[in-house]
Amino acid sequence: MKPPRRTVHCLALSLCLLASTAAAQAAHRPQQRAPYVFKANVGEVLVHATVVNKKNGAPVIDLPESDFTVYENGVPQHVQFFSHEDAPVSVGILIDNSGSMVDSRPAVNRAAINFVKASNPQDEEFVVNFNDEYYLDASFTDSIPKLEDALEHIESRGGTALYDATIASLDYINNNAHNEKHVLLVVTDGDDDASRYTLEQTVHLLQAKNSPLIYCIGILDHDDSHSMKKTAERALIALASATGGAAYFPKNLKQVNATTLAVAQEIRSQYTFAYHSNQTGTGFRTIRIEVKDEHQKHLDVRARKGYYSTSAH
Repeated sequence: MKPPRRTVHCLALSLCLLASTAAAQAAHRPQQRAPYVFKANVGEVLVHATVVNKKNGAPVIDLPESDFTVYENGVPQHVQFFSHEDAPVSVGILIDNSGSMVDSRPAVNRAAINFVKASNPQDEEFVVNFNDEYYLDASFTDSIPKLEDALEHIESRGGTALYDATIASLDYINNNAHNEKHVLLVVTDGDDDASRYTLEQTVHLLQAKNSPLIYCIGILDHDDSHSMKKTAERALIALASATGGAAYFPKNLKQVNATTLAVAQEIRSQYTFAYHSNQTGTGFRTIRIEVKDEHQKHLDVRARKGYYSTSAH
């Protein structure tokens, strides 16, 4: 097993590409249909929304554009692009490799690969393993064997630098992704205890315009103190909710696989909106997506809460 590639700074991770070889015989997922193509124009705000039934949590996948209104800072926006296509996604898979994960990694690795297999065959993924440092063990690829090899870079030790790994992965995906839709899938078993960045700083960076959706799976030890568990839960919920993703807390390892499959289904069932903001000024701009009145009693819409604008327009 070749050693993982250590990175110290976010920029280093974004530039740390694994060399490809022409002789590689790794299997790639079959391309099942023509590529879905959407390119966001400069200045456009891109929002992905999940709509679920309040009663059973099932995805709602048959709503037309006319059933939605997108608000920024409380003001309706003119949507220039709407889609409910199963769009290809650029995905980062971030797996906790701290000492406490040593017994969980085999099951988590299988769940991660099953997530990939259940996703759009045109997706691309990269793998970051993290403990008190973080490692890019597979750059973007659609090769399942390469991803499996990266996940096997198990050196479970040390603490948990979740925030540093998340920010580094954000930098990498922003600079290297080939698809417009970006997702980070994070699997961890505890609270961050080794990052240079704080939760607040991480959330702030994740609220840049068009940042990725984050899905967190917390495999939290029920023997941990109540306060430690609650701190970890709050952090994962904060990361996910800021971006329009979700946080899940399976009760045991057997539920992790079902959770990753549910996340894959959700990603493939989302609605996409793009618009040019009619707001002015810098700072944080709130985003809210509503469905028609007749749907509001039984449907929930989840999307990013907003973004920090660096432009006055």
